[in-house]
Amino acid sequence: MMVSLADLRAERPDVFSDGCPTRTVLDHVMGKWGVLVLVGLSDGTQRWGELRRNVTGISEKMLASTLKTLEGDSLVRRTAYPEVPPRVEYALTDLGHDLMERMLPLMAWVAENADAMLDRPK
Repeated sequence: MMVSLADLRAERPDVFSDGCPTRTVLDHVMGKWGVLVLVGLSDGTQRWGELRRNVTGISEKMLASTLKTLEGDSLVRRTAYPEVPPRVEYALTDLGHDLMERMLPLMAWVAENADAMLDRPK
């Protein structure tokens, strides 16, 4: 069942309005790098280098910033192991998995329709 904006606003009148936390979350989750990092982590736990290779085009600085933001939003968990050399892994939290269950169908739709929308042959 699809929920409308009217349905959402019936429960919470300020949803998606200026200053509402939903706008901040949308910015973090739906921004170019946020989406791609989350999709990358939907395949499972990854170390920094793996994730950087899977999210092609992202700079080290942007990957670090995006991971920090998503960790702050409780969507990504960072685990540092006390080893030499240091090992750090990134994984989706339960909340992150819940989000990706909803977002992956959208990503599949985008992948299927992007060429047609941009008027390019497959």
